[in-house]
Amino acid sequence: MSESIFAPGPQPDTVRATDGRIVAVPKGWVLLPPGDAALTRRVKAAGEHWIVQEKKGRRVFSRGLWAPAATIEQIQGDLATERATPAFARKKEADARRRERQQDDYVGEFHGAVVAFLAFHRRYAELADRLARAVTTHATPVGSGTVARTQRIPVERRAEAAVIAWMRHQTTGYDNMVIPRVKGKRREVRRLLAQRSKELLQRYRRGEAIENDCPLARALESRDKETASS
Repeated sequence: MSESIFAPGPQPDTVRATDGRIVAVPKGWVLLPPGDAALTRRVKAAGEHWIVQEKKGRRVFSRGLWAPAATIEQIQGDLATERATPAFARKKEADARRRERQQDDYVGEFHGAVVAFLAFHRRYAELADRLARAVTTHATPVGSGTVARTQRIPVERRAEAAVIAWMRHQTTGYDNMVIPRVKGKRREVRRLLAQRSKELLQRYRRGEAIENDCPLARALESRDKETASS
């Protein structure tokens, strides 16, 4: 069964079709907001429904699900009954432990991928570990929305992208730059900064002597102080 997908309409009880038409929501339907995955799945499986999504830039955000109010109320009641049982509580606890184990495993895997990408000379092994921990701590939390959470690319590429992103924000003036609102300009600036970051990483890989005011060393020192004081 194909799903009907719409964008939000100009009025509360309307949606916008892909061809631009404004469509009134059927009488007796209500909007189920996103947030309860189990409820949403069951409402979808129960019968006719309209999915509402909104595109902002390259990202698509769920705005909920239109469906008959009676269907939603019945499924909400069924779920409430199930969730009140001891069996459900035990399952929820087991699921939480499983997710924690998966997260711990991924954090370890990602940290290892970052260290492998850095491949610093042995004289900078300690600094490589500090940088890997800083990047991992920032990038791996569930729901962080960083490149480390995507499954579309291998973990090795995620690690590289996360390091470059961390260095862009922590070792350059990117966050305070005034970039002209010209198509492609921000991408051009990010490419330039990424190249500078990669050149700095190469120096650490070769084991070169690094000046005391190295932006990477300063950023890590600042982070360590913040961590110690928190």
